[in-house]
Amino acid sequence: MELSTVTSEIRDGIYYIGFGKFEEKSLTVISEDTLRELDHLFTEISSDKNAKGVVLFSHKKDCFLAGMDVSVIQSLSSVAEASSGCEQGQAVFNKLEDLSIPTMALVDGICLGGGLEMILACDKIICSDNKKTALGLPEVMLGVLPGFGGTYRLPRKIGLATSLDYLLTGKQIRAKKAVKLGLADAVMPKERMIELASEYLFKKTEHEKSIQDSLTEKAAENFLARGIIFRKARQTVLDKTKGFYPAPLKILDHLENSFGKRRSTYLANEARAFGELSQTSQSKALTHVFFLQDNAKKMENKDQISSVNQGAVLGGGTMGGGIAWLMANSGQSPLLKDINLQGIELGLKQSGEIFSKALKRKRLTQDDFERKQRSIQPTLTYQGFKKVDLLIEAVVENIDIKKKVFAEVEEYVSEDCLLTSNTSSLSVNEMAKALKKKDRFAGLHFFNPVNKMPLVEIIRHKDVSQETIDKLYKWALDVKKTPVVVNDCPGFLVNRILAPFLNESAYLLEEGVSVEAIDRALLNFGMPMGPCRLMDEIGLDVCAHVGEVMEEGLGARAKANHLSHRAVEKKLLGKKSSRGFYLYDENGKQQEVNPDVLEILPEDSISMDETTIQMRVVLPMINEAANILDEKVVEDAQTVDLGLIFGIGFPPFRGGLLRYADIEGLDRIKTAIEKFAQEVDSDRYQVSKYLERLVIDKKKFYEA
Repeated sequence: MELSTVTSEIRDGIYYIGFGKFEEKSLTVISEDTLRELDHLFTEISSDKNAKGVVLFSHKKDCFLAGMDVSVIQSLSSVAEASSGCEQGQAVFNKLEDLSIPTMALVDGICLGGGLEMILACDKIICSDNKKTALGLPEVMLGVLPGFGGTYRLPRKIGLATSLDYLLTGKQIRAKKAVKLGLADAVMPKERMIELASEYLFKKTEHEKSIQDSLTEKAAENFLARGIIFRKARQTVLDKTKGFYPAPLKILDHLENSFGKRRSTYLANEARAFGELSQTSQSKALTHVFFLQDNAKKMENKDQISSVNQGAVLGGGTMGGGIAWLMANSGQSPLLKDINLQGIELGLKQSGEIFSKALKRKRLTQDDFERKQRSIQPTLTYQGFKKVDLLIEAVVENIDIKKKVFAEVEEYVSEDCLLTSNTSSLSVNEMAKALKKKDRFAGLHFFNPVNKMPLVEIIRHKDVSQETIDKLYKWALDVKKTPVVVNDCPGFLVNRILAPFLNESAYLLEEGVSVEAIDRALLNFGMPMGPCRLMDEIGLDVCAHVGEVMEEGLGARAKANHLSHRAVEKKLLGKKSSRGFYLYDENGKQQEVNPDVLEILPEDSISMDETTIQMRVVLPMINEAANILDEKVVEDAQTVDLGLIFGIGFPPFRGGLLRYADIEGLDRIKTAIEKFAQEVDSDRYQVSKYLERLVIDKKKFYEA
């Protein structure tokens, strides 16, 4: 059989099977051809009487195997087809496990999903000392479970209780942790793995497990103890997912029903469970989200665009410190400038706290912590700014101050330095007027906290060059952010669609719907946070300001509710003042509804069903998204959904705001908006012309 996805070489009776040599992409995935070729090889090896062993390795730098090609999962159209596909993969890995000669995997780089399921069938697993080496089973993040034997072999390898932590979350395991867990046998220098392979293949290794590990395994063997493990795990899953995601619960059901049964029965149950999950709406949505994010990471001619060697941040504080951390964490040795020491100290404190948390979680060594934190260079002057490749301004949100800052800083940087503003609501077109060289300027909007929020909006203005946009896009990818490109407009993409969500919630409060009822309804819709709680998080003073900006820019349909103004007058600023719609303790933890806020709400409350509450705030978001597409603020529905999922946490299991609208039916959406226009407000619920055209043409957002 001619091999096209793997390589095979025999040395001294040992079969060396390699991955990634023929793969042009940076990540090697398992395809149906890969499985066929492996099936052929394992059959050949099993009948070769001279075969002494098998070694699996990768030709690709930093990647062993990134799992099964997700497009294969996306293409599955029935439970039977998906289950059958799993059975075929299981049969291949069973052949590997059943070989009578020693088998070993040399893992350098990422080894995920089907890649890990494959090496779990080997006698030994050796990991490289490469920092990028990581093992994991992320299938749950696609709404399915490992279908090639992962749910069978991982618990047998590291114990039931430990394996649940990884099966239910998709968390990755670093090399040293893999050895500690008993998942891997050793860590060795990546440069010597092939050289030492024959020696390690026949070497007897013993895992030294702690007493606690042994006790955990013994407990898992006990029927009653297993029941406790599963009950605890099920409760944890429900607490985290609110029951919106069926995959973790299905994994628990499958493991509980299959534990202790023979391999054939166990794997048959696994294949069936995978098949059922693959056809759920949640899995279809999560696979859709995977491709949204994956497509955002693709960039033509990326290697031909220069990288940022040194960055600079203007303005300390929480946001400036977070951006400085981002640059320092990516080796860009940022300058951190402020007009006073207090601002610099706040910025350094913010970056130091983020690095300290990474150190505590052992994601950084002490040396890395000190080196990265020290790489942030505090300054009160512009000395050294000529060497800066990218400057990010993060001063107070005031257009006049920002324009003054840019007019000043332009004199101290090189001709090639990119200038950007981290503004959340101010006009980038207006800001550009302060610059002589406007083509190298753009907006670069981060979401707070910078270290946790994955999205960054790159905001165009009429004079920006495509070269500047391309360089910023590459930079965002380099620092592991998900970028979206947006044309300048009030609120840009995310905040413009978030504004009616919050504004309409305030109108509901004024109508007499309770704080608890509104937040509960949107949590039950799948939002990570209720709108009242979110307004507290943002700051009610900020909400008041943004409301004015949106109404000024968009007119009557963005008519701002003034509840937040009345809250600010009573010094109810939200979480930062410990008093907003809710009270907060000294650690910032949410407590009960603030009794003081009731003074600015109607005395008589009204009851409104959850669905109506949800539609009152979600439909204006869809309508505004349609206006955004009509104005060509962004290119397509995919960009809208990517921005909202990674910018405000719109429920991933719904696939995005506009995918949700497409599934619900745009004719139904339009009818519901028209109903609210009659019953609530004809301006705020004025149907977008773009949405009307889609309904007339019988098209969807994703077909336009």
